[in-house]
Amino acid sequence: MSAATVHADRFAGKNVVVTGAAQGIGLAVARRLAAESARLTLVDRSGLVRETAAELGAQAVTADLESYAGAEAAIAAALAEHGRIDVLVNNVGGAINFKPYTEFTADEIAAEITRSLLTTLWSCRAVLPSMTEQGRGVIVNVSSAATRGIHRIPYSAAKGGINALTKSLAFEYADAGVRVVATAPGGTEAPPRKISRGTPTPRTAREADWFQAHIDQTLAASLLKRYGTLDEQAAAICFLASDEASYITGTVLPVAGGDLG
Repeated sequence: MSAATVHADRFAGKNVVVTGAAQGIGLAVARRLAAESARLTLVDRSGLVRETAAELGAQAVTADLESYAGAEAAIAAALAEHGRIDVLVNNVGGAINFKPYTEFTADEIAAEITRSLLTTLWSCRAVLPSMTEQGRGVIVNVSSAATRGIHRIPYSAAKGGINALTKSLAFEYADAGVRVVATAPGGTEAPPRKISRGTPTPRTAREADWFQAHIDQTLAASLLKRYGTLDEQAAAICFLASDEASYITGTVLPVAGGDLG
């Protein structure tokens, strides 16, 4: 990330919670927010989040956001440390399996919905009481351009739910002073994951072809015919979280090289 792209004090005085902050987009967002003077609470179920927090001088919270109890505990910890939450970035999610829909088991479908929809539903429910009481706040949800994609239908459905949640919450909580927005990332280059999402290694040529097909489709749908970078995703998220986007709510911003999802 070039220093020229960072707005040094854009989040000065702001208390920001980032979920899924141990790696990937969440880590890139956390680093940018720290460079822009945010006071951070970083949440992840992996203990790796403590390393990131130490690097950035942030609060670390280990919590499993796939349950409401986990989300409630994470928000409570942030409030206990900072007194209020100005911004919540809901970044937890990610496809687990890549194959035709009829190959998914019932348990696999449920796991995708829990990972990529319920985590955001729970976190929004946990943070909204404090935001409405203080009369202001911003929620940035991370959706996906894969709402129109192949070989990850349950994940696509979950991210479609994020889009609907974003629009409906924005409508319901505008009078309370809360903005709710989202980005829809396309394919994004990232270092190898330190903690796997649980995606199984293809066992056959057919399974490898299924995985490759979703990559080919992602690139074909992008007008720029490339994957994005972590910095490109973080820049869009932080813009929407900032006061520069104060007249934007209920909007899902595609960050996918022209793929509108």
